Amino acid sequence: MWRNSLYNELIKITARPRSFLGVAAITLIIVLIQVAMKMDGLSYIQFITAPIEQNLIIEGNILNGNLMTFIILQMLLIHIPLLVAFITGDLISGEAAMGTLRILLTKPVSRANIYWSKYLAGALYTILLLLWIAILAWGGGHLLFGTGDLIILNSDGIVILQAHDIFWRLSAALLQATLALLTISTLSIFFSCFADNSIGPIVSTMGVVILFTLVGSLDVPIFTYIRPLLFTTHMAAWRLWFNDPVPYADIAFSSVILVLHIIILAGLGLWKFNRKDILS
Repeated sequence: MWRNSLYNELIKITARPRSFLGVAAITLIIVLIQVAMKMDGLSYIQFITAPIEQNLIIEGNILNGNLMTFIILQMLLIHIPLLVAFITGDLISGEAAMGTLRILLTKPVSRANIYWSKYLAGALYTILLLLWIAILAWGGGHLLFGTGDLIILNSDGIVILQAHDIFWRLSAALLQATLALLTISTLSIFFSCFADNSIGPIVSTMGVVILFTLVGSLDVPIFTYIRPLLFTTHMAAWRLWFNDPVPYADIAFSSVILVLHIIILAGLGLWKFNRKDILS
């Protein structure tokens, strides 16, 4: 029964034009970034590495597919939460607005079955969206720029990773990013259980993200204890996989915080959905 419900929810997502508009926009952005970097990216890289080359000699293919993949992920993963909320925040509230949720809940299917079907459909959309970004960034980057070692500048200095050491790090980073985006989709579905329109959950989700980000960035003593518990603090933990050595303890802590948010929000969403009024 749940497979049929999941299949129906996936059909609903694919039938919405907004699902493909977001993917098309992401595809266009990635292609434009790669074309622009192909045309004039070398001068941009040389401008960034100029202070370093005063003390070090950098040789080889610096502007390569590995670097382009890292740049694209760093640019897009900041904005993907809005796109995820745009789709998942509509899964329940959208049907409530159209009146189809009332009909759906009168069928001989448990509310838990319907809720988890919608939740899994939103999660699959989120995962496939991230996978598509990774394929475009990695495939297009290596096709246009070839391969090579990855040079990353961070607060601790320079990290140089050899080409053969990149793929497993990228795979792990994508799994870490998946946890962060699943937290966003779970939050938007949670808000969707309370709303009867599509705008409310999307605005609420992004409002929470902005609020938590501001709290995490303010250098106030009281926020020092709150900051590690906010999911926004750990949304960029995917970049830790490109440190050398890899800070496994920090990654584990970030993963636990994100998973706890997912479990709590999903549970609260189910609780509210089971008590949702369909008569008014």
